[in-house]
Amino acid sequence: MMSLAARSGAFSPYLQATSFAVAGPLKALVPGVVIKSDTVLLDLKKSFLTRESLNGKSPTTGPAISVSINARAGVRFAHTDIKIPDFSDYRRPDVMDPNKSSQGSSESRRVFSYILTGSTAVVGVYAAKTVVTQFITSMSASADVLALSKIEIKLGDIPEGKNMTFKWRGKPLFVRHRTEKEISTEAAVDLAELRDPEHDKDRVQNPSWVIVLGVCTHLGCVPIANAGDYGGYYCPCHGSHYDASGRIRKGPAPLNLEVPFYEFPDENTVIVG
Repeated sequence: MMSLAARSGAFSPYLQATSFAVAGPLKALVPGVVIKSDTVLLDLKKSFLTRESLNGKSPTTGPAISVSINARAGVRFAHTDIKIPDFSDYRRPDVMDPNKSSQGSSESRRVFSYILTGSTAVVGVYAAKTVVTQFITSMSASADVLALSKIEIKLGDIPEGKNMTFKWRGKPLFVRHRTEKEISTEAAVDLAELRDPEHDKDRVQNPSWVIVLGVCTHLGCVPIANAGDYGGYYCPCHGSHYDASGRIRKGPAPLNLEVPFYEFPDENTVIVG
């Protein structure tokens, strides 16, 4: 005898079993003997059970198929006893009746959909803005770096007609206390004569003070103060001459000396940066 068994898995307790039998291809060698009797050995009122459910319960080990020489029998499970959950508590009252058209409640459902979509969009935009802001903030300079990015200079320590050099952000910073003659001379310069035209009043906040970066705009050399053909700054490396306003007047430098951002909190103090 050869037997074959197959199982349905975890869903077998929820399935209803039915059975069928088909006669085998072989014929019996000896004719069957029918014995007449008044006693019924099989109770026809009870449902036929498979070999997996002889105890009257639903099969728990899955469907089984057995094959023998005389006959083969199979057991199949039908999805007839699965209870569908009731979702009525989660449905809208206006869509509970299956006989009503969905067009009747489309307006109320559309308003809800618009509100939900708009709220989701607002929350998404706010979340994206927060993420971008946090990302950009993380790349900005810290408080200690910002503190080093500014320098406070006491102007009373610089005599008239002199230039003092300070270190700011790793670069030389020129602070020049100009005389009245230098102020009038630079204000009278014809802009047509300048390579990089810029009026003196546009480069200074207070005519008495000129604040520029001490970096030559040619190749980044450090010019010498109170030198050159124009009495301002002179770069000995390649012969660039600047006037007392830091404007290029002669030599290979293409631009004027850079003017950083600065402000005067009072008459004797300047803060650069």
